[in-house]
Amino acid sequence: MIARFEDLCLDGVDAVALGDFWGRILDGEVVDAGDSDVRVDPRRAGAGASAESIWVNRVPEPRTVKTRVHLDLRLADADPAALLAAGARLVREPDAEIHWWVLADPEGNLFCAFAPGQDTRAGPFELVVDSADPAAQAAWWCGIVGGTVETSEKGYASLVGAAGFPWDYWVFDPVPERKTVKNRLHWDVKLVDADPTALIRAGATLLREPDDHISWWILADPEGNEFCAFAPRPTE
Repeated sequence: MIARFEDLCLDGVDAVALGDFWGRILDGEVVDAGDSDVRVDPRRAGAGASAESIWVNRVPEPRTVKTRVHLDLRLADADPAALLAAGARLVREPDAEIHWWVLADPEGNLFCAFAPGQDTRAGPFELVVDSADPAAQAAWWCGIVGGTVETSEKGYASLVGAAGFPWDYWVFDPVPERKTVKNRLHWDVKLVDADPTALIRAGATLLREPDDHISWWILADPEGNEFCAFAPRPTE
């Protein structure tokens, strides 16, 4: 294991309004993170950031293409009426091909909502990443954060039990189109070692090093998905 999953980060033109929306639909606490950024923390985790936290960071550019990374949520009710009342937009209803709702947040970022299941709790239960080669992507990330890979006849691959990962599944879903622009949603990892040398040797691409403005490394996985890597704290 080279790193452990840390949290999610979402780009937003209006990070405060977008964070307020996600705080409402996830029943989270919205915390001012400074510089017009916010963080959505799960209330049940108590005070402070956790692996389930979502940092919403202000960016100048709006979303222009389909979201390649999204969350799947389990509903508390039989339909997404509460999500629509909170400001979500319905993109697609269940039909002959899918049994879930596809929705968009106020800035157009897609997410999926599933009906309640037996012995399941409401809220996020999987992180989904569009992939050209899902099995290879799942295997690569398994080598970084541990866990086990489960493959499907439908073409997707799931990573289960990754270090620090707070949800049931990390799913890599097959899509025909390649990544063309920066992802609006990305994840952070906490390194085991003091620098990302092992990540780069494993096949990650270094995009930016720590400088006067950031204290972490920005990298990309083999399919170009950006992620941030943080050095362990002295006490970790």
